[in-house]
Amino acid sequence: MKKYSVVIAGGGSTYTPGIVMMLMDNLDRFPIRSLKLYDNDAERQETIAKALEIVMKETAPDVAYSYTTDPEEAFTDVDFCMAHIRVGKYAMRELDEKIPLKYGVVGQETCGPGGIAYGMRSIGGMLELIDYMEKYSPDCWMLNYSNPASIVAEACRVLRPDAKVLNICDMPVGTKRRMSYIVGRDPKDIDVSYFGLNHFGWWTSVKDKDGTDLMPQLLEYVSENGYLTQKAVETQHMDASWQETHKKAKDLLALDPKFLPNTYLKYYLYPDYVVSHSNPDFTRANEVMEGREKHVFDAARAIIEAGTAKGGEFDIDNHASFIVDLARAIAYNTHERMLCIVENKGAISNFDPTAMVEVPCLVGCNGPEPLCQGDIPTFEKGMMEEQLAVERLVVEAWVEGSYLKLWQALTLSKTVPSAAVAKQILDELIPANKGYWPELK
Repeated sequence: MKKYSVVIAGGGSTYTPGIVMMLMDNLDRFPIRSLKLYDNDAERQETIAKALEIVMKETAPDVAYSYTTDPEEAFTDVDFCMAHIRVGKYAMRELDEKIPLKYGVVGQETCGPGGIAYGMRSIGGMLELIDYMEKYSPDCWMLNYSNPASIVAEACRVLRPDAKVLNICDMPVGTKRRMSYIVGRDPKDIDVSYFGLNHFGWWTSVKDKDGTDLMPQLLEYVSENGYLTQKAVETQHMDASWQETHKKAKDLLALDPKFLPNTYLKYYLYPDYVVSHSNPDFTRANEVMEGREKHVFDAARAIIEAGTAKGGEFDIDNHASFIVDLARAIAYNTHERMLCIVENKGAISNFDPTAMVEVPCLVGCNGPEPLCQGDIPTFEKGMMEEQLAVERLVVEAWVEGSYLKLWQALTLSKTVPSAAVAKQILDELIPANKGYWPELK
């Protein structure tokens, strides 16, 4: 069986240890000969990478392991690049969240003004990674789960249309795990139909492998409890703010009781509620910095100090399992059914064929093949067309350096109440993102 070479771009991320642990736990299903970490922040990566070096020696000594800030070294002789970068790190995320909240607007990392600001930073970073990959390993596949995935996917479509990049998101995977607990099934035994944009979609069908329709049970449960479950079914998305988000799904369902909603829709459908329940001085970025960030880096330092990972191992990230499944689907042509962000091309028949939509796909050695979801109703279609226009204007603003188009994008976002407020937020975001965004004229 062929062994694969993997580079993780964003080696200093707090998600890297969980992904590495998941890869090591699945070596029988997806054999690896080489694992490299790449980051442009040497100091941040060093702590994570040194701890993982100890982990690798203890768990998989036969896998060649290295970490680097040199793109040529990182991207030479690799089969898969798993990319999860955060341009500007948590310091910029904090501004993405806090600047809009000053104006009574949703402050969130992928939705509204915060997502637009983050998208403007992410485009350049993603293109840089794609270019390194294509230069040094032209046959490599990039599995990208860097946010904001919709804007990144649209930028890839426009600016790198032939690149072997598959944009994916772990949020539907997490919700599917919650659904599986609600109906008493293994997540692997559930097939879903879904349509939308990333962080902006609806489940239209949930069945088990025997064809049993699980939607009635799920719709009844979510209408009363949201996606809250009695048992912790994941390590991610368990903080207080996320629990509130899972609970709010019952109000999202009320707007269209036929479909199960993606939790992120709360930012677009109930922005006033979100703002009134936000603390402008302590946002999700602060929660992560004091929680996950501290936990992972403390664990890394403890492993380095002890010289062993035994007794203080990193957590296996269950969300990372879908990345292994995705890599396997491409490597072994399994045609596994998975949600991916792809060019529509008729998958949603009454929607723009060039839109980057999130739908079920069969994934094989040639990448994802979208499955037809048919026509979608007026309400969802209208919301999606508005949000698609926002994302396209952001990419056009980046390409053209256009102040006007970014102002239009902010104005069109359902989270922003007026063009005047959009301009105030934009005029504060520009100096905050100096050096990260193209210069706007």
